[in-house]
Amino acid sequence: MTWQADNPIKVAIVGVGNCSSAFIQGLTYYRKFGADAPGLINVDIGGYKVTDIVPVAAFDVDARRVGLDLSEAIFSGANIAYRYPDVQVPHSGVTVQMGPVMDGVTPALAEFVEVADKPPVDVAKVLRESGAEMLLNFLPTASAEAARFYAEAAIKDAQIGFINGMPELIVCDPAYQQAAIENNVPLIGDDVKSQLGGTAIHRALLQLLKARGIHVERTYQVNYAGNTDFYNLVHRGQSKHKTKQEALSTLVSPETEISTGFSYVELMGDRKTAIFFVDGVNYGGAPLHFEAKLEVEDSANFGGVIADMVRFMKIGLDRGVSGPLHSASAVLTKHPPISIDEDGAAVQQLQEFVDGDRER
Repeated sequence: MTWQADNPIKVAIVGVGNCSSAFIQGLTYYRKFGADAPGLINVDIGGYKVTDIVPVAAFDVDARRVGLDLSEAIFSGANIAYRYPDVQVPHSGVTVQMGPVMDGVTPALAEFVEVADKPPVDVAKVLRESGAEMLLNFLPTASAEAARFYAEAAIKDAQIGFINGMPELIVCDPAYQQAAIENNVPLIGDDVKSQLGGTAIHRALLQLLKARGIHVERTYQVNYAGNTDFYNLVHRGQSKHKTKQEALSTLVSPETEISTGFSYVELMGDRKTAIFFVDGVNYGGAPLHFEAKLEVEDSANFGGVIADMVRFMKIGLDRGVSGPLHSASAVLTKHPPISIDEDGAAVQQLQEFVDGDRER
């Protein structure tokens, strides 16, 4: 098995951590078992299969990954993502390149990252020479300067699409929206909404309660896992709190109290637990309380959405659409430039985009 494809979608990745590991392993899984094997949100998107996705460039700063083939780097360093049974990731021919450190590694992450003693490459040049059509941003939460550096390199210098998988508000920034339009490239973001994660479930629950006439007085969500992302969230999670809470606030009254929390539990590894609490009232003001729990492999939950994002962006590239892809962002991210309260309506708009009945 190789990374060749008849109809390739060429992607570059920044941040070869657990999310990259799950994403790349998943691409290998579907190459082995077929593009219609279970687990995908969409098998076919505008004629593109998940097996069309081909990595062509990758960037990181960890000495245990930089210089390795991508197929080896995804299992190196502090990566503990779920290992897909019976899947052997083939040699990719993509060497992980040294990127700028900037604010990507703080004292809180120092025990997980061994910064390579190498100068950073010319990121824009690597992107151009690799033939990448889009850059996937998987940097740690709160890497604001680094995220914006890569956004600039992709949008303005290499003039390729940019998918923002972390909670730095880039696609929602009017300056980057204008830059994308001027450089004729599409954007999707900000912050991935997992395939079946806390935000998607919490939103569905709030929509159900609203439809049944339940007035929500207060609600909160607690998430915990043992991967580096959660360790980072405990120390630098302000932007994640913002994107999660704003994804919920559009579905309830302004008086509703909303809170989110994160905890790092090392022994859990990459398996995440999310707990949901809701207090409300129904007929006659009678009290109502609801609790639920989700357990899921965190990084695989992320990878399943990226597999769709890449293909939606490819459609935008094929059509010459520039700026934010609003329908894809509304369905697949926590903090899209334009929110759509009803998820069903957002999905319908995204299908209209695929069918060519909606520009973005």
